[in-house]
Amino acid sequence: CLATLIVMLVGDTYTLINYVSFINYLCYGVTIIGLIVLRWKKPRIFRPIKVNLLIPITYLAFWTYLLVFSLYSEPVVCGVGLIIILTGVPVFFLGVYWRNKPKCVNRLIESLTCWGQKLCFVVYPQCGSAEEE
Repeated sequence: CLATLIVMLVGDTYTLINYVSFINYLCYGVTIIGLIVLRWKKPRIFRPIKVNLLIPITYLAFWTYLLVFSLYSEPVVCGVGLIIILTGVPVFFLGVYWRNKPKCVNRLIESLTCWGQKLCFVVYPQCGSAEEE
């Protein structure tokens, strides 16, 4: 979020849309690759919708073309898009991967989550303990 705010303050909206579109292409392609890998590694799990593998493979071919063309035509925009994605890696390690966090860090994460929910009106906040209610 911080990198996006900086880009919004410095750059124009067209550039920001280019960053986001590259990120979207990348995420869609990784999702389709995950679908193909799951179909190959775990063929017996339940799937509510099952399509012929020709469809995701064809999509992947077009995706590869779009991604390579984007990297070739606008490498700086794609690089900044990758940097925006990589800003989430430390957040993942601090918030999800690190299991034995000190209580003060857990309290900080919970309060930030509660504050964000209140700010964005996303979910009814469940801050504090049940004793306060």
